[in-house]
Amino acid sequence: MPDQRTAATGEQTAEATRAVVGEFLAARMAGDTERLTELFADEVDWLLAENPAVPWIRPRGTGAECAAQFTELMEHTVPEDARASVDTFLVDGADAVLMGRVSGTVRATGRRFEGPFALRLTVEDGRITRHHLYENSLSIAEACTPAV
Repeated sequence: MPDQRTAATGEQTAEATRAVVGEFLAARMAGDTERLTELFADEVDWLLAENPAVPWIRPRGTGAECAAQFTELMEHTVPEDARASVDTFLVDGADAVLMGRVSGTVRATGRRFEGPFALRLTVEDGRITRHHLYENSLSIAEACTPAV
């Protein structure tokens, strides 16, 4: 059974994680890439299934590259059609998992995508060190492919 100090430290870590993830979400909604760059660690364990049909999905490893994903996404999609909802926000120590739905329209094709997502973030020393996103990549790839 953990002692009170261990439990208090775990709760403090979880609260710090929750606060950083909250800042991350606020910066994403505001399109604040400068703040996103500050929130990401210098090196980030980035995972998002490669998808050659989708221009904003590619390997990333630095905080600046991770923050730039938002800008690239906005360049290739119609911002006023973008929707994201979070219906689950779980925190366990340094790890957070968000689950919800995302949708949007690809600017070049006018085609829509939508589907569920799960995002796993890890926060260490006040910065995001892990960003693993699982989403409906088939729907996004189809929306990026011109209709025939």
